[in-house]
Amino acid sequence: MSTTYQNLKDILSSGIYEYFFSGADDSVTLRENELSWKRFQIVPRVMSSPRSVSLEIDFFEKKWPSPFLVAPMAYLGMVHEHGDLGVALASAAQQFGFILSCHATTPLELISSHFLREELRGPLWFQFYPYGSHAEWLSLISRVQRAGYEALVVTVDAPVKWTPKAAIDAGFSVPANCLQPNLSGVPPRGSLTDVLKQAFSWNDLKWLREKCSLPIVIKGVLNPEDASRLCDESLCDAIIVSNHGGRVIDRVIPTAYVLKEIVASVANRVKVLVDSGIRSAHDVAVALALGADAVLIGRPVVAALAEGGAQGVAHLFSRWRDELSAIMAVCGFSTISDFKLNIDIRWPKEHLI
Repeated sequence: MSTTYQNLKDILSSGIYEYFFSGADDSVTLRENELSWKRFQIVPRVMSSPRSVSLEIDFFEKKWPSPFLVAPMAYLGMVHEHGDLGVALASAAQQFGFILSCHATTPLELISSHFLREELRGPLWFQFYPYGSHAEWLSLISRVQRAGYEALVVTVDAPVKWTPKAAIDAGFSVPANCLQPNLSGVPPRGSLTDVLKQAFSWNDLKWLREKCSLPIVIKGVLNPEDASRLCDESLCDAIIVSNHGGRVIDRVIPTAYVLKEIVASVANRVKVLVDSGIRSAHDVAVALALGADAVLIGRPVVAALAEGGAQGVAHLFSRWRDELSAIMAVCGFSTISDFKLNIDIRWPKEHLI
């Protein structure tokens, strides 16, 4: 179990706390996710601070105000009554992007109708688990497009999903009356064999790529060979390097350790984002220094939501923007692109596991 958010045990029920903050099995990957970013160290330059700093980035032929996006997370309404909509509103106001989970309890149309009103917002994407038939996929994607979402995030690293053991032991279960209005079909059930028969495949992705006119973002890539194949076959527009926050299986490699290799393997053919274990603006700076174009933030958002609702989330985002800007200024860089290209980052050998 992560020890980062122990104070939330006084706010959330034990089941909900464990559902959001525990990892798979022994939570080895969850803990290592958090530690891995902290092993890298930035070497700043002195007397070179710029007169201003811009966090602006380019994505899908459009400029966005910052490299931050909220990761897709299910059941946020269990954390606070503000839920998905509160996080979306805070994201739009603070110039963060927002990725709505298909397991959200708020209709996707309601989220977009509020989020898209903000003039200086970040991107709005929809996370897609391929449940059900191809026809059901297309029906949901049509809804997503009509509502104004700007990319489809296909999560591919969880063909088999289960609730963390610690959450089950604490009595967690999704309430029977918990609505999920954004699913394409019924999630696979039955034996492992039955579930695997419905697992998303490379052929499914090829079919989806042909049918979907939105940019496709593949979430859950850890192997550079997979990243290269996605680019070679033109199957996506961006990749999210992710181990699902250590929630799917344990003992998988932290994203911090494979990010630079995956960035090299795609060779600027698609954008590369990263998540899993990012807990501070300093972690974000390391991710950018290792080549990420943007980052996804997960558990810190849940913690801020639990503690302060939408206002707590907005405060967190404001602080992270200011802190990242300060880090860049101290290191002598005025733009994200300059920082990525020129920052000196080290991984001291004595810090190796």
